[in-house]
Amino acid sequence: MTVSGVATAAYLVAALLFIASLAGLSKHETARRGLTFGIAGMAVALAATLALVIDGSGALGIALLVVAMAIGALIGLVRAARVEMTGMPELIALLHSFVGLAAVIVGWNGYLEHGDIPAELVRLHSAEVFIGIFIGAVTVSGSIVAFLELSAHIRSAPLMLPGKNALNLGALIAFGALTVWFVASPNIWLLVAVTILALALGWHLVASIGGGDMPVVVSMLNSYSGWAAAASGFLLNNDLLIVTGALVGSSGAYLSYLMCTAMNRSFLSVIAGGFGTEAATSADTEYGEHREINAADTAELLENASSVIITPGYGMAVAQAQYPVAELVRSLLERGVRVRFGIHPVAGRLPGHMNVLLAEAKVPYDIVLEMDEVNDDFADTSVVLVIGANDTVNPAAQDPGSPIAGMPVLRVWEAENVIVFKRSMAAGYAGVQNPLFFGENTQMLFGDAKQRVEDIVRALDRVPVH
Repeated sequence: MTVSGVATAAYLVAALLFIASLAGLSKHETARRGLTFGIAGMAVALAATLALVIDGSGALGIALLVVAMAIGALIGLVRAARVEMTGMPELIALLHSFVGLAAVIVGWNGYLEHGDIPAELVRLHSAEVFIGIFIGAVTVSGSIVAFLELSAHIRSAPLMLPGKNALNLGALIAFGALTVWFVASPNIWLLVAVTILALALGWHLVASIGGGDMPVVVSMLNSYSGWAAAASGFLLNNDLLIVTGALVGSSGAYLSYLMCTAMNRSFLSVIAGGFGTEAATSADTEYGEHREINAADTAELLENASSVIITPGYGMAVAQAQYPVAELVRSLLERGVRVRFGIHPVAGRLPGHMNVLLAEAKVPYDIVLEMDEVNDDFADTSVVLVIGANDTVNPAAQDPGSPIAGMPVLRVWEAENVIVFKRSMAAGYAGVQNPLFFGENTQMLFGDAKQRVEDIVRALDRVPVH
């Protein structure tokens, strides 16, 4: 068998491993195995590509590929070693921009070094080049804006340009017209024009989306990067890129749809850059005074509880409180208290963020429940601990006039007692005040979540287990 045939077979194996990886990542119990499949698939793909280059290129081509792989591996290892779990959303957004940039470069190269293309395929090739550059450039600028917003380098409030809907539609119409023009008469200045247009559109699409919808944005950019990779696969005649890109593109789009459903957001509205939506503003409603509690009293409340539900949010991740929370869970279970977690679909600004943190702290999978599995149980719960969550437990979602109206939330206010761990009374990421904080059955435990949970654990340890 030729090297080309072996590489094709290897690409097929890699594609199957990527499919197995996606299937494994869909469940807690198989996530580690899914990650292993993904790593193995990428290793097979890189080995096959290296074999093809060695077989068909000179020493310079081989050297360039090895250097590129070494640089990429070094950057990946350094970033993976340094990034905190709280920094994963912005890191993923930044990585999406690399995929988009690669698609743009491949598209430009496909025009400048197109080789001998049969006359009947020239127009098809031109369309592939143009569309690939457009998708890639939108992904580049959109991902960079998402990275800057998530890392707090720019404000997360949505950009509200006059006629923003018309600008988005106009850009898409212009792209269609330029594509027809380029297919009919390829010209480099048209490539320059579509690259600039796509970069501007990507920036505007993501900048127009409010911070509360950023989890969907990250997922949607993942989808864009997949379609960009698929477009590169067509240009490079690489079956693996086509298959992998289609997998990433379709799965990212479906995940975005599920997240929009979970947040009561319009899927088309979000991917169109907030089409038809207005910026969320904090309400001026006066809810009265809040009540405070300390760690010792919280420990006493937990000691006497029959059931406890913990609803974590991004604040728990920021405080790195998952380890003391896991210790608190073990202490309560030893005392015969029924303990469970309620996880909102978008808790942590990244799907699965809370699940990964809890798994990292060795919290049993069987007590980590999704919102739909636990929401009806709050009314029969003694104590709910809201640790670093805000928008996902906001009863204002039931108010038709609220900016988050209709968003499914964890109904923690139905419990007998609610303890909210927060640093301050500030509004959440969506900028909406939370009336939960002022409820008659709610008490606020201020301070760093990790320190407060550790204080509770120490207070419980002073009380013997019956």
